[in-house]
Amino acid sequence: MNGIIGKKVGMTSIYDEKGRNVACTVLEVGPCVVTQVKTEDSKDGYNAVQMAFGDAKVKNTTKALLGHFDKAKTGPKRKVAEFRDFNSVEKAVGETVQVDEVFKVGDQVSAVGVTKGKGFQGVVKRHGFSGVNDATHGQHNRQRAPGSVGASSFPSKVFKGMRMAGRDGGQQVKIKNLKVLKIFPEQNLILLKGAVPGHKGAFIVIEKK
Repeated sequence: MNGIIGKKVGMTSIYDEKGRNVACTVLEVGPCVVTQVKTEDSKDGYNAVQMAFGDAKVKNTTKALLGHFDKAKTGPKRKVAEFRDFNSVEKAVGETVQVDEVFKVGDQVSAVGVTKGKGFQGVVKRHGFSGVNDATHGQHNRQRAPGSVGASSFPSKVFKGMRMAGRDGGQQVKIKNLKVLKIFPEQNLILLKGAVPGHKGAFIVIEKK
């Protein structure tokens, strides 16, 4: 699996070869530093490449991670990700990986990120409930209410997993089958068709099987 770490810049749109306006997400990806190489012959027992992206402050980094980054002869980083069976150009610890070494235009990739947190939300926004929708027949202030959540005498409980109000967003999500529209190696930018999870500036892991 090939991959790289990036940061969400924002969304824009471009015109394709047929003149259609296509919405796309701009990501700043790389250069990523290889911080560890794992092999089947080592104590890890599998092949993988660990990369790091985004400069971090020394005061905000643990001593364990500082020592880990020192071995790679690089400064502290904010985001670390591991890619199993990385089959791109052979890289050693301390070397960098550029976006054009991993992807090309037309590739189908997956984007992994944390969605925007929306706080405590009701059932209409969180689960798409329609509510009561009718203020007549004694319905007062119940347009966005969840309705009944459980039976009375049997089973006399609310089952686990019942869709109710609660904290929404802030979860790791993978969006699959995103097409690489353009790559700008000089600016370390990549354009993916459609939207990816996260706010502007959020870290995104881009994978290609």
